[in-house]
Amino acid sequence: MYKMLWVILMMSCGATYISSLFPVYGKYYHLSNLEITLLFAVYAIVLLPTLLIVGARGNYWGLKKVLRISIWISIASTLLFIASQDVWMLYVARILEGIAYGAFTGSATAFLIKQTAQTKLGTALKLSGVAAIGGFGLGPAISGLVVQYVDADPLRMPYWVLLVMLVISLIILEILPKREDAQKPAKAKISLGIPDNIRTHFFSIIGLPAFLFFMIGGVILSLIPTFVKTVIHSTNLSVAGLLVFMLLTVAALVPLLPWAQNPVTRVRIGVICMAIGPWIIVYSGQSENIFLLWVGMLIQGAGAGLSFQAALRLAGQLPKPEERPRVISAFYLCAYAGFIIPPIGVGVLTTFYSLNFSLVILNSIAALLVIYVLVYSVKFKPYYTKVTSQ
Repeated sequence: MYKMLWVILMMSCGATYISSLFPVYGKYYHLSNLEITLLFAVYAIVLLPTLLIVGARGNYWGLKKVLRISIWISIASTLLFIASQDVWMLYVARILEGIAYGAFTGSATAFLIKQTAQTKLGTALKLSGVAAIGGFGLGPAISGLVVQYVDADPLRMPYWVLLVMLVISLIILEILPKREDAQKPAKAKISLGIPDNIRTHFFSIIGLPAFLFFMIGGVILSLIPTFVKTVIHSTNLSVAGLLVFMLLTVAALVPLLPWAQNPVTRVRIGVICMAIGPWIIVYSGQSENIFLLWVGMLIQGAGAGLSFQAALRLAGQLPKPEERPRVISAFYLCAYAGFIIPPIGVGVLTTFYSLNFSLVILNSIAALLVIYVLVYSVKFKPYYTKVTSQ
Protein backbone atom coordinates (compact mmCIF):
# COMPACT_ATOMS: atom_id res chain seq x y z
CA MET A 1 0.00 0.00 0.00
CA TYR A 2 2.62 2.54 1.08
CA LYS A 3 4.83 1.96 -1.97
CA MET A 4 1.91 2.73 -4.27
CA LEU A 5 1.08 5.83 -2.21
CA TRP A 6 4.65 7.00 -2.82
CA VAL A 7 4.15 6.57 -6.58
CA ILE A 8 0.92 8.60 -6.38
CA LEU A 9 2.72 11.34 -4.43
CA MET A 10 5.58 11.60 -6.95
CA MET A 11 3.33 11.62 -10.01
CA SER A 12 1.16 14.31 -8.43
CA CYS A 13 4.30 16.39 -7.85
CA GLY A 14 5.00 16.27 -11.58
CA ALA A 15 1.49 17.47 -12.45
CA THR A 16 2.02 20.88 -10.80
CA TYR A 17 5.82 21.07 -10.82
CA ILE A 18 5.88 23.86 -13.39
CA SER A 19 3.93 26.34 -11.22
CA SER A 20 6.90 27.96 -9.43
CA LEU A 21 8.78 28.21 -12.73
CA PHE A 22 6.18 30.36 -14.52
CA PRO A 23 7.99 33.65 -13.67
CA VAL A 24 11.25 32.16 -15.02
CA TYR A 25 9.59 31.04 -18.25
CA GLY A 26 7.72 34.34 -18.47
CA LYS A 27 10.97 36.29 -18.29
CA TYR A 28 12.99 34.00 -20.59
CA TYR A 29 10.32 33.56 -23.29
CA HIS A 30 8.59 36.95 -22.74
CA LEU A 31 5.23 35.35 -21.92
CA SER A 32 2.18 37.44 -20.94
CA ASN A 33 -0.16 36.42 -18.10
CA LEU A 34 -2.58 35.11 -20.74
CA GLU A 35 0.10 32.93 -22.33
CA ILE A 36 1.10 31.61 -18.91
CA THR A 37 -2.50 30.67 -18.06
CA LEU A 38 -2.86 28.96 -21.44
CA LEU A 39 0.33 27.01 -20.73
CA PHE A 40 -1.23 25.91 -17.46
CA ALA A 41 -4.72 25.18 -18.84
CA VAL A 42 -3.64 23.06 -21.83
CA TYR A 43 -2.67 20.38 -19.31
CA ALA A 44 -6.25 20.11 -18.02
CA ILE A 45 -7.74 20.27 -21.53
CA VAL A 46 -6.03 17.01 -22.53
CA LEU A 47 -6.25 15.46 -19.06
CA LEU A 48 -10.07 15.33 -19.05
CA PRO A 49 -10.66 13.10 -22.09
CA THR A 50 -7.69 10.93 -21.10
CA LEU A 51 -9.14 10.48 -17.62
CA LEU A 52 -12.56 9.50 -18.97
CA ILE A 53 -11.15 7.00 -21.48
CA VAL A 54 -8.57 5.36 -19.24
CA GLY A 55 -10.88 5.40 -16.21
CA ALA A 56 -13.32 3.25 -18.19
CA ARG A 57 -10.80 1.02 -19.98
CA GLY A 58 -7.89 0.76 -17.50
CA ASN A 59 -9.01 -2.59 -16.08
CA TYR A 60 -9.40 -4.03 -19.57
CA TRP A 61 -5.94 -2.90 -20.70
CA GLY A 62 -4.22 -3.87 -17.44
CA LEU A 63 -3.77 -1.41 -14.57
CA LYS A 64 -0.04 -1.87 -14.04
CA LYS A 65 0.60 -1.56 -17.77
CA VAL A 66 -1.35 1.71 -17.91
CA LEU A 67 0.50 3.11 -14.87
CA ARG A 68 3.87 2.12 -16.35
CA ILE A 69 3.06 3.87 -19.64
CA SER A 70 1.80 6.98 -17.82
CA ILE A 71 5.06 7.31 -15.86
CA TRP A 72 7.08 6.88 -19.07
CA ILE A 73 5.01 9.65 -20.72
CA SER A 74 5.67 11.87 -17.68
CA ILE A 75 9.40 11.12 -18.03
CA ALA A 76 9.21 12.08 -21.72
CA SER A 77 7.48 15.33 -20.74
CA THR A 78 10.23 16.07 -18.20
CA LEU A 79 12.98 15.41 -20.76
CA LEU A 80 11.22 17.76 -23.18
CA PHE A 81 11.18 20.51 -20.52
CA ILE A 82 14.93 19.96 -20.03
CA ALA A 83 15.58 20.13 -23.77
CA SER A 84 13.17 23.02 -24.49
CA GLN A 85 14.44 25.87 -26.62
CA ASP A 86 11.13 27.32 -27.87
CA VAL A 87 7.72 28.04 -26.37
CA TRP A 88 6.00 25.34 -28.47
CA MET A 89 8.17 22.73 -26.73
CA LEU A 90 6.77 23.88 -23.36
CA TYR A 91 3.22 23.43 -24.63
CA VAL A 92 3.96 19.95 -25.99
CA ALA A 93 5.57 19.01 -22.66
CA ARG A 94 2.48 20.21 -20.77
CA ILE A 95 0.19 18.27 -23.12
CA LEU A 96 2.22 15.12 -22.47
CA GLU A 97 2.01 15.73 -18.72
CA GLY A 98 -1.77 16.11 -18.99
CA ILE A 99 -2.03 12.81 -20.85
CA ALA A 100 0.30 11.14 -18.34
CA TYR A 101 -1.56 12.29 -15.24
CA GLY A 102 -4.99 11.71 -16.79
CA ALA A 103 -4.04 8.10 -17.57
CA PHE A 104 -2.44 7.70 -14.15
CA THR A 105 -5.44 9.08 -12.23
CA GLY A 106 -7.77 6.79 -14.15
CA SER A 107 -5.97 3.68 -12.88
CA ALA A 108 -3.97 4.54 -9.75
CA THR A 109 -6.80 4.23 -7.20
CA ALA A 110 -8.00 0.93 -8.68
CA PHE A 111 -4.43 -0.45 -8.57
CA LEU A 112 -3.95 0.80 -4.99
CA ILE A 113 -7.07 -1.13 -3.93
CA LYS A 114 -5.57 -4.32 -5.39
CA GLN A 115 -2.37 -3.71 -3.36
CA THR A 116 -4.22 -3.21 -0.07
CA ALA A 117 -5.63 -5.64 2.46
CA GLN A 118 -9.41 -5.39 2.86
CA THR A 119 -9.05 -4.30 6.51
CA LYS A 120 -6.94 -1.29 5.46
CA LEU A 121 -8.97 -0.26 2.43
CA GLY A 122 -10.61 2.79 4.08
CA THR A 123 -7.23 4.07 5.27
CA ALA A 124 -5.67 3.52 1.85
CA LEU A 125 -8.40 5.47 0.04
CA LYS A 126 -8.16 8.32 2.52
CA LEU A 127 -4.36 8.44 2.25
CA SER A 128 -4.53 8.31 -1.55
CA GLY A 129 -6.39 11.64 -1.50
CA VAL A 130 -3.83 13.08 0.91
CA ALA A 131 -0.99 11.83 -1.32
CA ALA A 132 -2.52 13.28 -4.50
CA ILE A 133 -3.38 16.73 -3.12
CA GLY A 134 -0.18 16.80 -1.03
CA GLY A 135 1.82 16.03 -4.19
CA PHE A 136 0.12 18.90 -6.02
CA GLY A 137 1.50 21.17 -3.30
CA LEU A 138 4.89 19.50 -2.89
CA GLY A 139 5.76 19.81 -6.60
CA PRO A 140 5.80 23.64 -6.74
CA ALA A 141 7.57 23.74 -3.33
CA ILE A 142 10.42 21.55 -4.60
CA SER A 143 10.79 23.35 -7.93
CA GLY A 144 10.67 26.75 -6.19
CA LEU A 145 13.36 25.79 -3.68
CA VAL A 146 15.59 24.34 -6.41
CA VAL A 147 15.29 27.34 -8.72
CA GLN A 148 15.88 29.79 -5.85
CA TYR A 149 18.70 28.12 -3.94
CA VAL A 150 20.51 25.80 -6.38
CA ASP A 151 23.00 27.88 -8.34
CA ALA A 152 22.44 26.24 -11.73
CA ASP A 153 20.37 26.60 -14.90
CA PRO A 154 16.90 27.62 -13.54
CA LEU A 155 15.12 26.46 -16.71
CA ARG A 156 16.43 22.91 -16.48
CA MET A 157 17.91 22.04 -13.10
CA PRO A 158 14.52 21.67 -11.33
CA TYR A 159 13.46 19.11 -13.93
CA TRP A 160 16.53 16.97 -13.36
CA VAL A 161 15.31 16.63 -9.76
CA LEU A 162 11.83 15.66 -11.00
CA LEU A 163 13.36 13.16 -13.43
CA VAL A 164 15.08 11.35 -10.55
CA MET A 165 11.79 11.26 -8.61
CA LEU A 166 9.92 9.77 -11.59
CA VAL A 167 12.57 7.12 -12.26
CA ILE A 168 12.40 6.06 -8.60
CA SER A 169 8.59 5.86 -8.92
CA LEU A 170 8.92 3.66 -12.00
CA ILE A 171 11.29 1.31 -10.16
CA ILE A 172 8.89 1.09 -7.19
CA LEU A 173 5.97 0.35 -9.53
CA GLU A 174 7.90 -2.49 -11.16
CA ILE A 175 8.53 -4.04 -7.72
CA LEU A 176 4.80 -4.18 -6.96
CA PRO A 177 2.90 -7.36 -7.95
CA LYS A 178 0.36 -7.14 -10.78
CA ARG A 179 -2.57 -8.78 -8.95
CA GLU A 180 -4.76 -8.61 -12.02
CA ASP A 181 -8.10 -10.44 -12.12
CA ALA A 182 -7.90 -14.08 -13.22
CA GLN A 183 -10.48 -13.40 -15.92
CA LYS A 184 -9.90 -10.40 -18.16
CA PRO A 185 -12.55 -7.74 -17.45
CA ALA A 186 -15.02 -6.77 -20.17
CA LYS A 187 -14.38 -3.61 -22.15
CA ALA A 188 -16.33 -0.96 -20.20
CA LYS A 189 -18.47 1.65 -21.92
CA ILE A 190 -17.19 5.23 -21.73
CA SER A 191 -20.15 7.19 -20.39
CA LEU A 192 -20.96 10.42 -18.63
CA GLY A 193 -24.26 11.68 -17.31
CA ILE A 194 -26.36 12.78 -14.35
CA PRO A 195 -29.65 11.00 -13.49
CA ASP A 196 -32.66 13.31 -13.82
CA ASN A 197 -33.73 12.88 -10.19
CA ILE A 198 -30.48 14.37 -8.80
CA ARG A 199 -29.43 16.68 -11.66
CA THR A 200 -30.28 19.99 -9.93
CA HIS A 201 -28.79 18.78 -6.64
CA PHE A 202 -25.63 17.68 -8.44
CA PHE A 203 -24.89 20.96 -10.18
CA SER A 204 -25.89 23.12 -7.20
CA ILE A 205 -24.27 21.39 -4.23
CA ILE A 206 -21.70 19.01 -5.80
CA GLY A 207 -20.51 20.37 -9.14
CA LEU A 208 -20.25 24.03 -8.10
CA PRO A 209 -18.06 23.45 -4.97
CA ALA A 210 -15.78 21.20 -7.04
CA PHE A 211 -15.60 23.87 -9.75
CA LEU A 212 -14.81 26.54 -7.14
CA PHE A 213 -11.99 24.46 -5.60
CA PHE A 214 -10.31 23.88 -8.93
CA MET A 215 -11.01 27.45 -10.08
CA ILE A 216 -9.13 28.80 -7.08
CA GLY A 217 -6.44 26.13 -7.42
CA GLY A 218 -6.00 26.81 -11.12
CA VAL A 219 -5.63 30.56 -10.67
CA ILE A 220 -3.20 30.05 -7.79
CA LEU A 221 -1.04 27.49 -9.59
CA SER A 222 -0.87 29.57 -12.77
CA LEU A 223 -0.73 33.15 -11.46
CA ILE A 224 0.30 33.26 -7.77
CA PRO A 225 4.03 33.04 -8.66
CA THR A 226 3.58 36.12 -10.87
CA PHE A 227 1.42 37.77 -8.16
CA VAL A 228 4.16 37.26 -5.56
CA LYS A 229 6.77 38.76 -7.88
CA THR A 230 4.90 41.69 -9.45
CA VAL A 231 2.29 42.63 -6.81
CA ILE A 232 3.90 41.65 -3.49
CA HIS A 233 7.34 42.49 -4.97
CA SER A 234 9.11 39.46 -3.54
CA THR A 235 12.06 38.25 -5.61
CA ASN A 236 12.27 34.92 -3.74
CA LEU A 237 10.91 32.33 -6.20
CA SER A 238 10.57 29.70 -3.47
CA VAL A 239 7.85 31.74 -1.69
CA ALA A 240 5.20 30.98 -4.32
CA GLY A 241 6.01 27.27 -4.22
CA LEU A 242 5.81 27.17 -0.43
CA LEU A 243 2.49 29.05 -0.52
CA VAL A 244 1.01 26.49 -2.91
CA PHE A 245 2.44 23.69 -0.76
CA MET A 246 0.79 25.12 2.36
CA LEU A 247 -2.57 25.64 0.63
CA LEU A 248 -2.78 22.12 -0.78
CA THR A 249 -1.34 20.44 2.31
CA VAL A 250 -4.01 22.15 4.41
CA ALA A 251 -6.62 21.15 1.79
CA ALA A 252 -5.45 17.53 2.07
CA LEU A 253 -5.33 17.36 5.89
CA VAL A 254 -8.30 19.45 7.07
CA PRO A 255 -10.90 16.88 5.85
CA LEU A 256 -9.28 14.33 8.19
CA LEU A 257 -10.38 16.36 11.24
CA PRO A 258 -13.31 14.72 13.07
CA TRP A 259 -15.53 17.77 13.53
CA ALA A 260 -18.54 18.74 11.38
CA GLN A 261 -18.90 15.35 9.69
CA ASN A 262 -22.17 16.18 7.90
CA PRO A 263 -21.17 16.84 4.26
CA VAL A 264 -23.72 19.64 3.81
CA THR A 265 -22.22 21.47 6.79
CA ARG A 266 -18.73 20.92 5.41
CA VAL A 267 -19.72 22.29 2.00
CA ARG A 268 -21.15 25.40 3.70
CA ILE A 269 -18.03 26.02 5.81
CA GLY A 270 -15.80 25.25 2.84
CA VAL A 271 -17.39 27.64 0.35
CA ILE A 272 -17.51 30.44 2.95
CA CYS A 273 -13.76 30.02 3.53
CA MET A 274 -13.21 29.95 -0.24
CA ALA A 275 -15.07 33.25 -0.47
CA ILE A 276 -13.10 34.92 2.36
CA GLY A 277 -9.59 33.71 1.49
CA PRO A 278 -9.33 35.25 -2.00
CA TRP A 279 -10.36 38.71 -0.74
CA ILE A 280 -7.61 38.59 1.88
CA ILE A 281 -5.19 37.69 -0.93
CA VAL A 282 -6.38 40.66 -3.02
CA TYR A 283 -5.98 43.00 -0.02
CA SER A 284 -2.48 41.61 0.56
CA GLY A 285 -1.66 42.76 -2.98
CA GLN A 286 -3.07 46.23 -2.39
CA SER A 287 -1.15 46.60 0.88
CA GLU A 288 1.91 44.60 -0.30
CA ASN A 289 1.61 42.58 2.92
CA ILE A 290 3.01 39.07 2.48
CA PHE A 291 1.74 37.96 5.92
CA LEU A 292 -1.86 38.55 4.77
CA LEU A 293 -1.09 36.52 1.64
CA TRP A 294 -0.14 33.55 3.84
CA VAL A 295 -3.31 34.00 5.94
CA GLY A 296 -5.52 34.20 2.86
CA MET A 297 -3.96 31.07 1.38
CA LEU A 298 -4.39 29.21 4.68
CA ILE A 299 -8.12 30.02 4.89
CA GLN A 300 -8.56 29.21 1.22
CA GLY A 301 -6.83 25.85 1.63
CA ALA A 302 -9.04 24.86 4.56
CA GLY A 303 -12.18 25.79 2.63
CA ALA A 304 -11.07 24.00 -0.52
CA GLY A 305 -10.28 20.79 1.33
CA LEU A 306 -13.58 20.71 3.23
CA SER A 307 -15.80 21.52 0.27
CA PHE A 308 -14.08 19.19 -2.18
CA GLN A 309 -14.08 16.19 0.16
CA ALA A 310 -17.73 16.76 1.12
CA ALA A 311 -18.84 17.27 -2.50
CA LEU A 312 -17.07 14.06 -3.59
CA ARG A 313 -18.79 12.19 -0.74
CA LEU A 314 -22.18 13.49 -1.91
CA ALA A 315 -21.35 12.44 -5.48
CA GLY A 316 -20.89 8.92 -4.18
CA GLN A 317 -23.96 8.89 -1.90
CA LEU A 318 -26.76 10.40 -3.97
CA PRO A 319 -26.80 8.21 -7.11
CA LYS A 320 -27.66 4.52 -7.26
CA PRO A 321 -24.63 2.18 -7.18
CA GLU A 322 -24.78 1.50 -10.92
CA GLU A 323 -24.91 5.26 -11.65
CA ARG A 324 -21.94 6.22 -9.44
CA PRO A 325 -19.12 5.88 -12.03
CA ARG A 326 -20.89 8.26 -14.43
CA VAL A 327 -21.73 10.76 -11.68
CA ILE A 328 -18.19 10.76 -10.23
CA SER A 329 -16.78 11.21 -13.75
CA ALA A 330 -19.13 14.20 -14.16
CA PHE A 331 -17.91 15.48 -10.78
CA TYR A 332 -14.32 15.52 -12.03
CA LEU A 333 -15.44 17.11 -15.30
CA CYS A 334 -16.94 20.01 -13.31
CA ALA A 335 -13.81 20.17 -11.17
CA TYR A 336 -11.30 20.27 -14.04
CA ALA A 337 -13.43 22.83 -15.88
CA GLY A 338 -12.34 25.10 -13.04
CA PHE A 339 -8.73 24.45 -14.06
CA ILE A 340 -9.44 25.66 -17.60
CA ILE A 341 -12.03 28.43 -17.83
CA PRO A 342 -11.29 30.80 -14.87
CA PRO A 343 -7.46 30.90 -15.21
CA ILE A 344 -7.76 31.69 -18.92
CA GLY A 345 -10.45 34.28 -18.09
CA VAL A 346 -8.14 35.99 -15.60
CA GLY A 347 -5.33 35.83 -18.17
CA VAL A 348 -7.58 37.62 -20.69
CA LEU A 349 -8.55 40.24 -18.09
CA THR A 350 -4.88 41.00 -17.34
CA THR A 351 -4.50 42.22 -20.94
CA PHE A 352 -6.88 45.08 -20.00
CA TYR A 353 -6.46 45.49 -16.22
CA SER A 354 -3.88 44.88 -13.51
CA LEU A 355 -3.51 41.38 -12.10
CA ASN A 356 -4.89 42.50 -8.73
CA PHE A 357 -8.03 44.06 -10.27
CA SER A 358 -8.52 40.99 -12.47
CA LEU A 359 -8.56 38.89 -9.29
CA VAL A 360 -11.17 41.27 -7.81
CA ILE A 361 -13.46 40.51 -10.78
CA LEU A 362 -12.88 36.77 -10.37
CA ASN A 363 -13.54 36.93 -6.61
CA SER A 364 -16.79 38.81 -7.21
CA ILE A 365 -18.03 36.05 -9.52
CA ALA A 366 -16.91 33.41 -7.01
CA ALA A 367 -18.77 35.23 -4.22
CA LEU A 368 -22.03 35.07 -6.22
CA LEU A 369 -21.54 31.33 -6.76
CA VAL A 370 -20.87 30.85 -3.05
CA ILE A 371 -24.07 32.72 -2.12
CA TYR A 372 -26.04 30.48 -4.49
CA VAL A 373 -24.54 27.29 -2.95
CA LEU A 374 -25.34 28.50 0.58
CA VAL A 375 -28.94 29.40 -0.30
CA TYR A 376 -29.46 26.11 -2.14
CA SER A 377 -28.01 24.11 0.76
CA VAL A 378 -30.98 25.18 2.91
CA LYS A 379 -33.33 23.43 0.46
CA PHE A 380 -30.97 20.48 -0.06
CA LYS A 381 -30.27 19.51 3.57
CA PRO A 382 -33.75 18.05 4.33
CA TYR A 383 -33.56 16.05 1.09
CA TYR A 384 -30.10 14.69 2.04
CA THR A 385 -31.30 13.77 5.54
CA LYS A 386 -34.26 11.90 4.06
CA VAL A 387 -32.13 10.01 1.51
CA THR A 388 -29.42 8.96 3.98
CA SER A 389 -31.90 7.89 6.67
CA GLN A 390 -33.61 5.36 4.40
